[in-house]
Amino acid sequence: MTGMTEEGFTGSIGDVGQQIARPVVSGLTVSGMSMPDLLAGMPSDRARKAVDLVDWLMRSDRRTASKSLIEELCERMIEAGLPLDRYASSTSMVTAEHDAVGRYWVRGEGVTETVYVQTEEQAPEYLASPYYLAAQTQQWVEVWLPDTSDDRFGIVKSLRDRGITHYICVPILLTNGANAWVTFATRQQTGFSKLDLMTIAFWIPPLTTRIDARLGWSTLDKLLRTYVGDEPHRAILAGRAKRGQVSTIRAAMLVADLRDSTGHMAELSAVQAVDLFNDLFDCLVPPVEERRGEVLKYLGDGLLAVFRETKERSCDASDRALESAEAALDAVDAFNRLHPDRRPMEIGIALHYGEVAYGNVGSGLRLDFTVIGRDVALASRIASMNAKLSQPLLLSAAFVNHMRRGAEQIGLFPARGFTEKVEIFRPGPRPLLVAAEAIARDDDRQMTADHV
Repeated sequence: MTGMTEEGFTGSIGDVGQQIARPVVSGLTVSGMSMPDLLAGMPSDRARKAVDLVDWLMRSDRRTASKSLIEELCERMIEAGLPLDRYASSTSMVTAEHDAVGRYWVRGEGVTETVYVQTEEQAPEYLASPYYLAAQTQQWVEVWLPDTSDDRFGIVKSLRDRGITHYICVPILLTNGANAWVTFATRQQTGFSKLDLMTIAFWIPPLTTRIDARLGWSTLDKLLRTYVGDEPHRAILAGRAKRGQVSTIRAAMLVADLRDSTGHMAELSAVQAVDLFNDLFDCLVPPVEERRGEVLKYLGDGLLAVFRETKERSCDASDRALESAEAALDAVDAFNRLHPDRRPMEIGIALHYGEVAYGNVGSGLRLDFTVIGRDVALASRIASMNAKLSQPLLLSAAFVNHMRRGAEQIGLFPARGFTEKVEIFRPGPRPLLVAAEAIARDDDRQMTADHV
């Protein structure tokens, strides 16, 4: 049995009961051809179908979900005459969640999606993949399965088990310098023909353009959401990016911070301090987002979140903010119990109801999408009273007036920068059901820790 050279495949398949000629042209031969030359080398019927697919690809709705788009793309490739049984695309991602995403279509099975989180050292699976070789050489990587040993690439055995005979991995270099790949595979015993390879090569430039544009927008969307929050990121993408453009909303506000953060950091290295704050925010953020709150700003050792009113019922924002605050306190308590060897975290939370102005503040080309206003300042001042009043959760009078649960007055206290004293409350007893659910969650966390 012989293999593949740069000029093409040679020989024949020897273990299929009959002699079947291999493709005589490899993808390396056609990958460098121009689109006009590729088109000129196709029969008129294939050329028309190849152009029709490009027309659809460039005109189709850019908002179509990726899975639906890939499903239709593969169906159209088959209609154009390509003997396609497996298609995949994989793209490096710049997000806080993962490093790459792969989408795989298999004939008769549809599309599946997998995300990859890469460690500092590249994963061995990637180093042993056609993707890595294609990225290093910036050339097509072509695998003729009948002649390829299982240890050539990690994917070989899986492809062979699915009956694949011919596999092609095409590297794509994106505008931001990241790598992407598309792959094509067939079960056809003779593999992809020269005409099939020319058709694939003709489709690569428009596929690259579409993937590049979609990935660029997706990355921008995700990163803005990560750094400025959901509502601000939508405002920026909608064009509100000039200095002085602000919006105001009435909402419940939650300000939380870590008590004695200076004392904590005095005992920690810089890297350990980062870990501390990540642990803190893992306790604070999920309760907010689970109750439709928005974290608008990280404030060093704390955060500011807002809860907008919904149309379903009045006092909804304040109720959700109070539930979030109590859930965050429960999460911190549970974390401390699970880590008895660490200095316990103690947090203070203040809840207020009022007006928030958020928008672009700064100078020249360096702007910050931030939140400002009297009520924001008041919420921050109330949060500074937690330690002095020995209360983990404080409420303003305005917040109490917008919530349904009872509250207990603590007293009137001066707030720096405000001429009048501020009336401060603490929440009344928690409903028994809510308290029981919190205890059950803590027990579940402890059981999980016991079994780790």
